Amino acid sequence: MENSRLYSLPKLPYEYNALSPAISEEQLKLHHQKHHQAYVNGANAIYEKLDKARKENATADMKAVLKELSFHIGGFKLHNLFWENLAPAGKGGGAPKGELAKAITGEFGTFDRFKTEFTQAAVSAEGSGWAALTFCHKTKRPLVMQIEKHNTNVYPGFSILMVLDVWEHAYYLDYKNDRAKFVDAFWTIVNWDVVAQRFEAARK
Repeated sequence: MENSRLYSLPKLPYEYNALSPAISEEQLKLHHQKHHQAYVNGANAIYEKLDKARKENATADMKAVLKELSFHIGGFKLHNLFWENLAPAGKGGGAPKGELAKAITGEFGTFDRFKTEFTQAAVSAEGSGWAALTFCHKTKRPLVMQIEKHNTNVYPGFSILMVLDVWEHAYYLDYKNDRAKFVDAFWTIVNWDVVAQRFEAARK
């Protein structure tokens, strides 16, 4: 039986070949089964380390432990969001509709302007990172967020509506070092229905 006090790798909402040609089957398998699994293992190892220290009433380097835990949990959570806001080829892409479209147009002026800002955030992320569309509950404004690693420059309390992983492990098999080409392909597989659902939940 699965231990609910630990993390486990979620099943993808589509087959491994479903996102091709934007993301190949080989690339997706590697990303999900190896890299996402690594964050599951990393978070669980920290929890087990904490459990052992508490049981033995031993000291732990909390600064180092919590920094590492935030990295692994951030990686786990962001990957979950990423898989969900992708759609199989032919079912994703295009532009959002309804209230999400109105909010994006109201904030950025046009959908194309939003795409430009989000793309720039993704392409310019230093080293390993993410681009995200978020929602500020205080101002009721959508905002592009650039996340370094999995846990740096995250604005507390902002709901994440859409993410794009731009770590090299997300695209290197398919695009080598051409991150911009991968980001361009991302727009063809965005699941705007899922993004809209997150937006509706965030603004309640």
